[in-house]
Amino acid sequence: MIKTNKVLSIFSSIITVAASVFFIYELVTLHLIPTKLLIPIVIIFILINAIILVLLNFYGKNIVTKLFMIMIVLVIACLSSFGGLYLMKTSNMFNQITKYNETVKQTVSVVVKENSAYEDLKDIKNQELAVLENSGSQGISKCIKDLDDKHIKVNVKKYEGISAMVDALEAESVAALIITESSRGNILDIEEYKNFNKVTRTIYQAEYLVKDTNKSKAVKNITTEPFNILVTGSDSRVSLYENSRSDVNMLITVNPKTSTILLTSIPRDYYVETVCDIDDACLIGQLDKLTHTGVHGVNTTKKTVENLLGIEINYTLKVGFESVTGIVDALGGINVNVAPGYAVSSFHTAPQYGVVEGVNHLNGEQALAYARERYAYQEGDRQRVKNQQEVLMAVIDKVTSPSVISGYSNLMDALGNTFITNMKTKEIQELIQYQLKVMPSWKFEQNSLDGTGSTEYCAELGQAAYVMIPDRNTIESAKIQINEVVNKKQ
Repeated sequence: MIKTNKVLSIFSSIITVAASVFFIYELVTLHLIPTKLLIPIVIIFILINAIILVLLNFYGKNIVTKLFMIMIVLVIACLSSFGGLYLMKTSNMFNQITKYNETVKQTVSVVVKENSAYEDLKDIKNQELAVLENSGSQGISKCIKDLDDKHIKVNVKKYEGISAMVDALEAESVAALIITESSRGNILDIEEYKNFNKVTRTIYQAEYLVKDTNKSKAVKNITTEPFNILVTGSDSRVSLYENSRSDVNMLITVNPKTSTILLTSIPRDYYVETVCDIDDACLIGQLDKLTHTGVHGVNTTKKTVENLLGIEINYTLKVGFESVTGIVDALGGINVNVAPGYAVSSFHTAPQYGVVEGVNHLNGEQALAYARERYAYQEGDRQRVKNQQEVLMAVIDKVTSPSVISGYSNLMDALGNTFITNMKTKEIQELIQYQLKVMPSWKFEQNSLDGTGSTEYCAELGQAAYVMIPDRNTIESAKIQINEVVNKKQ
């Protein structure tokens, strides 16, 4: 029996040492805890483990005492193992959201009329195919080269807008269209083409990696210097890693010195001058909805917003809003406060859900429906951007509270699949260290750009569509508020 206890003691000790080394390694390499706190934590943890292991192996003579000590050691081993796994999940999440390969994905399709005789690529050989002049030119160029490599020679005809291109297919002036899947949403948004998917079919589709021009403009010290982050919400029709319409656009201005966060929302239909780099292949200088800039990449949306507000955007954060449900559920839901007169009995996008006046506890699906709703409000998109701000603030409030621990593992999984950023892992770690060290009480300010509904020519579509004409007064007011947050010292 004595020999068995000795073997158990040695075995338990080995497991505990291994689990403790694993935990300490993950804790140190994650760089989340400030050094002044990390060193004492590691020393205390090692001392506690050493004392318990010494007591187990050299002072536990009584069998009952020995077994009790073995149980304590195994509990420490389990806690260390789970702690190490949680820390490893956190590290993997950081790597997932900050990985930057300098490329993005573009899915390109060859589309024909549903009732056409064309069944596969060989049938369109030597035929005339339509493409948009600028939309997704990198991926489309690669697709045309692909066809050429397959000995499928085609004659390419360029069109300036979607309307002219789709009309050419309908009139059978061209045999097929070559389009990016990110631009399909723009086609479906045009009333006369809302059945586009039903009256056409795809005979070829391929994914291509194209150059990503979106680079960060990092501040020197993210814990002391103000910075701007552009949050852009991805169109749910395509992957988070593919260029897509920017259906949600929010500027977050952060001043760590004053613990202030300003949220400035910009309506998706804002009628703006498009600005981009040459490689983005956008319609530079043309007027269009802000949401359409996302088809050319986050960099185009960022530069367009910079031009609109006369600011520099340091970082971008692209969100897959369909995945927000996972974050909210991992947090155990969020609370939003609905003002009097803004109760909704049934959301347009999710009729089974609604909100009442006062505090509402929302699960993931309810939060997403609340953030997407616009038809139930007289203010339409203006109220939607306010709801989106409410959801974001509620999420931040929950993430920075102690209650986050209970759903930590699920939260890490949800975050890794929900957004990507060009902020470096080191910068995120420094911000978390700052939060743990200083424990600032963040003050939120909110603002939204406004405008007047109108029907204007949209360059990307090649025809007139509903837009929001910017109210210059709200733009100037936003500039002033952003500058006040950035320049305030204390």
